[in-house]
This record gives sequence, structure tokens and C-alpha cells, in this order.
Amino acid sequence: MVTIGLYVMGVAVLVALIFAVVWFVFGRGEELPPVQKGTTLTRLPRAGITGDDVRTILFQQSFRGYKASEVDWALEKLAREIDELRAVVHDLQARDDLDAAAANTGPIPVIDPKKRRDEQR
Repeated sequence: MVTIGLYVMGVAVLVALIFAVVWFVFGRGEELPPVQKGTTLTRLPRAGITGDDVRTILFQQSFRGYKASEVDWALEKLAREIDELRAVVHDLQARDDLDAAAANTGPIPVIDPKKRRDEQR
């Protein structure tokens, strides 16, 4: 009977020790204050959005899925970035077309290599 009592007390001490370690490591179980309404944990850079930024985006889940306001915000930000990049591409293509038109002086003359050797002699 003494053995069982020592065993129960040893297990109780071990459980209390594990509980104390977990309590100090992970916190005391206090609840965090609620996030203010309209605040989002979704993050994207102001400009220069990369594919990795989009792949790592996280949305807060609500009762029936993701919060629509966060998804709408992220989609709008991505749409603006795509519009800006397309405008830059369009400007560069227009500049390239103007440069090509200004540099077009006609066909490049082809010189026969045999005639060139004859002229050098």
C-alpha cells in the first residue's frame, strides 16, 4: 500500500512540475485583447509585390470562411500593382517602337566576300 501511495505522489509531483514548466514557457493562459474592428493581420508591401508575397498572404478566418474585407483589400492591391506594371510595359514598348522607327534607315547592304577580297588586292 505504501508503494502505491509513493507512486501516486511521485506522479502528482511530476505532473505539477510539467505543468509549471509549460505555464512559464507558454504563458499563464491570459486571453489577448480582441483586435480592433477594421484591423487586419494581412500584410503586403506598399509596392513591388512579388510572387512569394502573394504565396505567403494569410487571411483571418471568420464564421463562414475568410473575412471578405481582407480578401477584397488584397485583391485590390494586387490589381493596382498589375495595372502599374502593365503601364510600365506599355510605355517601354512604345519607346522601343519609336526608337526602332527613328533608327530605321533602310536595309543593310550586303557585301559579297569575294568582291571584298578582290578590292583588297
